[in-house]
Amino acid sequence: MRKILFMALAMVLLAANMAMAADKELRLFIWSEYMPEDFVPNFEKETGIKVRVDYYESMEEMIAKLQAGGVSQYDIVVPSDYLLPTMVNLELLAKIDHAKVPNIKNLDDLFVNPKYDVGNTYSVAYQWGTLGMMYKKGKVPGTPPSWAVMFDEKKQVGPFVLIDSVREMLGSALVYMGKDVNTTDPADLKALADMMLTVKKSKYFQGFEVGTGARSKVVAGTAVAAIVYNGDGLRAVAEDPTSGFANPAEGAVMWVDNLCIPAKAPHPEAAHKFINYVLDAKNGAHLSNWTQYPTPNKAAKEFITPEDLANPAIYPTKEYTNKLQLLRDLGKDNRLYDELWTMIKTR
Repeated sequence: MRKILFMALAMVLLAANMAMAADKELRLFIWSEYMPEDFVPNFEKETGIKVRVDYYESMEEMIAKLQAGGVSQYDIVVPSDYLLPTMVNLELLAKIDHAKVPNIKNLDDLFVNPKYDVGNTYSVAYQWGTLGMMYKKGKVPGTPPSWAVMFDEKKQVGPFVLIDSVREMLGSALVYMGKDVNTTDPADLKALADMMLTVKKSKYFQGFEVGTGARSKVVAGTAVAAIVYNGDGLRAVAEDPTSGFANPAEGAVMWVDNLCIPAKAPHPEAAHKFINYVLDAKNGAHLSNWTQYPTPNKAAKEFITPEDLANPAIYPTKEYTNKLQLLRDLGKDNRLYDELWTMIKTR
């Protein structure tokens, strides 16, 4: 009897030790250059949790990795808003336990109960922003400049780079056309295809780039304009006074990147602690002060650099906010954009 009790006690202790060990590791899968260098070390120091970070350069790459087994390898992923419904339908995400994330109360009202994830069931906002234009000063007209320097061959002023991201690229083109970025109207999509194929034939077209490649070409002077995420562009501009960044006159695609837990995350407790850490007011401000993306954390606003709060390229004016469009998951109609993108890329 004592032997049985001893073995049972040993098994309980072993299970407890394994749980404690599991709580001491976190595997993060995230965009490159998306947090300050000291952010992860500070989290490790505060929690005792060791973090391993892997990076991706596109949403398509991230989802492919999850479907290939990453769903049981990673504890945190950071998908964009329009992909959330698809990832939920594919059973790639676990529900977030709000009781383990008390700092969720710090979310700005705009990011509470969003349409793409009712009740913040699977996500909390990490950063948000726009897809705008990085450009070479003195070579691109307008304050702010127009998307026409890329999409209208009569107004192109030099080499330009487009972004290699299906919905965001086509959405930016639709904004210029004055269309809904989620349109499924055949006439709109045909006009979009015709314009993009014409753009590709331009002598100034320098290709599609993902990650930091596009901004590097502007800095180097091999391109006069490029579509980039606002934070990426602004960090580059801070180091290169010959370049500028703006949200174009016609409007822009708005995006929200979210912290999510994969369905089979090996360390869910650590994942919840990381989400709560990010949502702390000072940590959230430290994050956005470095990325130069606007924070979705209302409690962090008082700690944001005043110059950033006053910069419309980071925090758009109320008037310009009406020109921002959020991409939506289109269900079965997502294939319309996938097919259109394949045709554009291969012709």
